[in-house]
Amino acid sequence: MSTGKRAKRVLIVVLAVALLTAVIPFAAHRARQALYPQKYEDCVRMYAQEYGIDEKYIYAIIRTESGFDPKAESDAGARGLMQITRETFEWIKTKIAPDEQIGFDSLYDPETNIRFGSYFLSFCLERYDGDLSTAAAAYHSGVSKVNELLKQSEYSSDGRTLHTFPYSQMSNYVRKVQKNYEQYCALYS
Repeated sequence: MSTGKRAKRVLIVVLAVALLTAVIPFAAHRARQALYPQKYEDCVRMYAQEYGIDEKYIYAIIRTESGFDPKAESDAGARGLMQITRETFEWIKTKIAPDEQIGFDSLYDPETNIRFGSYFLSFCLERYDGDLSTAAAAYHSGVSKVNELLKQSEYSSDGRTLHTFPYSQMSNYVRKVQKNYEQYCALYS
């Protein structure tokens, strides 16, 4: 093989490797974004700003709770993107929509669900000093359950945040929310 042909082949291989080196990370990043989407972006942004919380917290909860299915319904009867129960819906309604003619079925509407879920998440974050793990535990298992655990030194050293989650379902939920939040931070920060 002549020196000119060999140099041309080497140049083609080098260019192909350089192109692949540039394309593969971009494609991998896009694939990860597809797994961690930012659907309902306008609603999430609006309510994150209104309630003073990080948008990525909302996305982490939505991905954990419903996988972005606005028609999701749990065995416990929680509804919509952020999986809100009837009892929690009624309580939130007294706080942010006492005069509005909306019912529990309204939680299938993404905007309504994100509005109510974001308010409740902000309430939990504020109550538990901004600690996402403790707030997520309260969002999932209830504020009264978390308040009881905070009184026990084996679960909380300061009475304000949990360092241990004694129930497997609670612990798994908190771990998923944290993982999802970390992924959203890595992809969108």
